[in-house]
Amino acid sequence: MKPEEIAGTLTEIFGSADLQTLASGSWQIDTPRFRLLVLLSEDETWLRVLLPIVPLQAAQPFLEQFLAANFDTTQAVRYALHEGVIWGVYHHHSHTLVSADLQSAIAQLISLHSSGLNEVFNSLIETRIRQIVKAAKQQGQSLPATMQNLERFYAEGLLGEINQTSADREEVLAAWRRQLERLWQEVESNPNE
Repeated sequence: MKPEEIAGTLTEIFGSADLQTLASGSWQIDTPRFRLLVLLSEDETWLRVLLPIVPLQAAQPFLEQFLAANFDTTQAVRYALHEGVIWGVYHHHSHTLVSADLQSAIAQLISLHSSGLNEVFNSLIETRIRQIVKAAKQQGQSLPATMQNLERFYAEGLLGEINQTSADREEVLAAWRRQLERLWQEVESNPNE
C-alpha cells in the first residue's frame, strides 16, 4: 500500500474528523475511546499500527497471559511492551498489504483495546479454577463436596468481600458452581502434571 492508500483506508474506517496526519507516513486517529497510531517506516517498506491497551503496572500480574494470548489468540496482532505500556501492535510489509488486511488488523486492535484486561484476567481465573479442581480431585473430593467447602469459606468470611450481602454471595457462588461444573470433567487429577 502506498501512503495515499493507507490514508484512504483510514479515512474510510474512521472518517476525516478523527484522522490526523502527523508527518509524511504517520497518522493518528483520536476518538473518545482510544488513540491509534499508524506509522510507515522511513523507507516505506513496513507499516506499524499501534494502540495502547493498559499501563504495565495494571498488567503486571497478567504478563504470562498476555504472552500466551500472543501465541494462541491474537491472530495478526500482538501484545508488546514499550515505555511502561502494554500495546496492541500490527506489523506488515507495506508492499504486500491490502486494504482489507489493514481494516481487519485495526478491528483486531480495537477488540484488544476494548477487552483491556478482561480476556487475560479470565484466562488467569480459569487457570486458578483448574488448579482448584485438580487439588480437590487429588484429595478425593467430589464436585458437591468442593462446592460445599467453598460455601463454607464464604460463610466463614475466608472468601468474599467484607460488606458482601447474602445476594452477592449467592451470585458469586453460582458463578463458582458454573465454572466448577464446566471444568470438572476436563481436569485430570494426575499429581505428576
